[in-house]
Amino acid sequence: MDTGNPLVLYLHGKGGSAAESEHYKPLFPNSDVIGLDYRTATPWETGKEIRAAVEALCGSERAFTLIANSIGAFFSLYAGVDRRIRRAYFISPVVDMEQMICAMLRQTGATEDDLRRSGELRTPFGETLSWEYLCYVRTHPVRWLAPTKILCGGRDTLVPYDTVRAFAQKTGAKVTVMEEAGHWFHTPGELAFLDRWIQTP
Repeated sequence: MDTGNPLVLYLHGKGGSAAESEHYKPLFPNSDVIGLDYRTATPWETGKEIRAAVEALCGSERAFTLIANSIGAFFSLYAGVDRRIRRAYFISPVVDMEQMICAMLRQTGATEDDLRRSGELRTPFGETLSWEYLCYVRTHPVRWLAPTKILCGGRDTLVPYDTVRAFAQKTGAKVTVMEEAGHWFHTPGELAFLDRWIQTP
């Protein structure tokens, strides 16, 4: 699809949907704001899905803006489209999956050897950890070249700020912290802060 308008692509977080993109339409009134309901759940599959969607929406050359939330940001890192992004807005982004998997392993009392032997481990908090997934992120380090702004909450217990800061230092991204916010920006005050953040050059 190419209407001639700038494209804004929205990638939701876990449990979210493409319908969340409606929130961003007033912020980009002269753009086509489109949410992607990706169907896969691994960086190697979802990265391909995002790349295919970008090519279908804007051909092989047209640049676009990306808004990505939580694990949606993580999947975008593996899509291979960063050179085409005018500006990326990452909200509470998962940027170090290896750290996250290892932290969840420690919470369960399991070890990497346990995960390697079993292949998968179901955690008490509803996540399934995968040895294949852990090996993939270790052997496929992220390279990210898109101009990026990051918004995170000072009370985010899911994504440690240190991992966000390390990613920003490596990629040149600019980080903004809303100290009283958690991982999910959802209250009226948090959403108003998010909107101002997006609209600030």
